[in-house]
Amino acid sequence: MTTAISVRGLSVSYDRKRILSNIYLNLEAGYIYGVLGPNGAGKSTLFKAILGLIEPNAGEIRIVGQPIEKMRKQVVYVPQASEVDWNFPATVLDIVIMGRYPHKKILQRLDEQDRAIAQAALQEVGIEHLQARQIGELSGGQQQRVFLARALCQQADILLLDEPFVGVDATTEEHIIGILHRLAENGKTILVVHHDLSTVGQYFDKIILINQRLIAAGDVATAFTQENIAKAYSSQLPVLHQTGLLE
Repeated sequence: MTTAISVRGLSVSYDRKRILSNIYLNLEAGYIYGVLGPNGAGKSTLFKAILGLIEPNAGEIRIVGQPIEKMRKQVVYVPQASEVDWNFPATVLDIVIMGRYPHKKILQRLDEQDRAIAQAALQEVGIEHLQARQIGELSGGQQQRVFLARALCQQADILLLDEPFVGVDATTEEHIIGILHRLAENGKTILVVHHDLSTVGQYFDKIILINQRLIAAGDVATAFTQENIAKAYSSQLPVLHQTGLLE
């Protein structure tokens, strides 16, 4: 198996507060990983470290054996909806075709091939009919499809999605997970920050369970155990018992 992402001894702090501590991961290509843990566990921080957006206190991350600076166009990030300025004066097509910029040199213009790739991405997520709409006019599910289309347009090998199912309807959620499974079958590596523990077994091949430190990583069947869930969500055990996720 090809190692898509290698994390060795990663530690990250903000304002002298440790967010991630000594994380080791070896993530293989061709799988969908659910990144799980309570609020404040460091899930988004892990993504930012992989993307090279923050400087770790210790450790290193390699993308297919290379530093992120050499592999940036092969990694794409789909942000949380709350991080996006939905009043930005851009159309759906404007946003989606931005996925082609990592493949362009400075001042190089987009061409017909880029537009064809963008159109194909719009069709795959089912929003080609919305391409002229301003992004702020869309529903939550439609907005999430826009940013997935932009990710598809980049044609990257590694996709990082931060809570893609928050605020979307059931149809969109089902459509998105179907696309992600097809991408994984074609050798892509996909990491998804996710909160709904009831769908973990249905959605993911493998999980990364963290709460500032690594609790477990591996196949859902062996890593997503009640013992590991309890370790990760120790402060939320009463809620988990009420939902039936813990006996």
